[in-house]
Amino acid sequence: MQNPKSLFLAGALVILAGSTAPVSGADPAPRPSVVLILADDLGWGELGCYGQRKIRTPNIDRLAAEGMRFTRHYSGAPVCAPARNVLLTGLHLGHSEIRGNKQAGTGEGQWPISANSLTIAKVLKQAGYLTAATGKWGLGPVGSSGDPNRQGFDLFFGYNCQAVAHSYFPAHLWRNSEKIVINSKPVPGHLKLPEGEVRLEDYQDQTYAPDLIEAEAVKFIEQNAGNPFFLYCAFIEPHVAMHPPKRLVESYPPEWDDQPYRGQCGYLPHPRPRAAYAAMITSLDEHVGKVMAALERTGTKNNTIVIFTSDNGTTHLGNDPVYGIGGVDAKFFNSTAGLRGFKGSVYEGGLRVPLIVRWPGKVKAGTTSDFPSYFPDHFATLCDVLKLNPPGQRDGVSLLPVLSGRNPSKRDPMVWVFPEYGGQVCVRIGDFKMIRGQLNTRKPGDWEVYDVVNDPQEANNVAKDHPELIRQAIEILKAQMNENQVWPLKVPGVNA
Repeated sequence: MQNPKSLFLAGALVILAGSTAPVSGADPAPRPSVVLILADDLGWGELGCYGQRKIRTPNIDRLAAEGMRFTRHYSGAPVCAPARNVLLTGLHLGHSEIRGNKQAGTGEGQWPISANSLTIAKVLKQAGYLTAATGKWGLGPVGSSGDPNRQGFDLFFGYNCQAVAHSYFPAHLWRNSEKIVINSKPVPGHLKLPEGEVRLEDYQDQTYAPDLIEAEAVKFIEQNAGNPFFLYCAFIEPHVAMHPPKRLVESYPPEWDDQPYRGQCGYLPHPRPRAAYAAMITSLDEHVGKVMAALERTGTKNNTIVIFTSDNGTTHLGNDPVYGIGGVDAKFFNSTAGLRGFKGSVYEGGLRVPLIVRWPGKVKAGTTSDFPSYFPDHFATLCDVLKLNPPGQRDGVSLLPVLSGRNPSKRDPMVWVFPEYGGQVCVRIGDFKMIRGQLNTRKPGDWEVYDVVNDPQEANNVAKDHPELIRQAIEILKAQMNENQVWPLKVPGVNA
């Protein structure tokens, strides 16, 4: 397992009795519930409220109209598992235990976070919140130290393993430690059909897992409306494979698709790939609508903080001139809205994600914020909102002033240490991003510098004009990049 030097001090992570109690002067008003909704591989430009013109997302657009929409928000990592770990622990990738999508090697599930990890669920549970996670986990197999029930969640329902989540008609899901069989003839997530007719019906089974996940989230709200709760809805859309409900596929124009996708870039074939991808995002939007309807029905909507975001950018390109991985045509949908890069990249298209926060009476409806923020900030923000003081050092900054309409004068640098996809590091200081890639190859790339405020497409590398920013980035990485034996990364001038 992990080298102890790569972890933060365990003593600071032990949840001591009363350590998350409200600080003095706590607001006597009823504590708000929290619903954190996480999409999977949803691109920066794939929502109507972020400029999408082809895909219907009325419920998420309504959420933005009723809350604050962030225009410079970043994920904690450009792929699934590390992004989720950063989100739940408030530790950036330089301090995070999980820095990639590594399988556990002992059955179903990914590399587990350690028992002494301090998640926001642990903090809120000790503060008296009822906690649940529904959807995709990816941070440790059932029974391991990373089991969601051991990381602060009273209830878990969904996919423990990211690889199983490649199928929307899997053999089973998990309810805590119980394996729930849902399909007798499950559909694998990866098949090819080089020749012959591609039929939607050939890749469907009886039970559509996302419907069960949605129902479990709604049930949790209905059963716990009288108490403060924390619900983490990690829906799997629009991560491929693509096999959304037929009714949604048929709701999009048939002229969109003049050829089937045959699985040539991985995952499953589909007769109407563009319509199918749009349908997956609309299906996600329907899940959000059902969650919001449950809050309305139970009378908890006006005292619930709803956060919506995505774990990383649009899925990356494949070896086909039209289709990307899984048949996604990101160009057709303008999925990155002109940003450079895709999932797996520390360029803007891989990291910049939607963020919407709805909190009636506290966050002014229909507002936007261009304050730069990222996943570690959510932990700090919720603790600030709820006046909790957990032990240990977090990497994020509280966004409470931003939500209240007051931008802080500055923020701490943002850090990403990503050993996968060739090995990449990234530091954002002010308006600039410093990037270095291909670090795990024989010929590491040079430092790149971009003014992402004036050049969000990262088209103009100004490294030669700003050597001082490169020096600052190196010093920040020296101070904030812990050793990690599971995901080693050598950065010249930092640790090599």
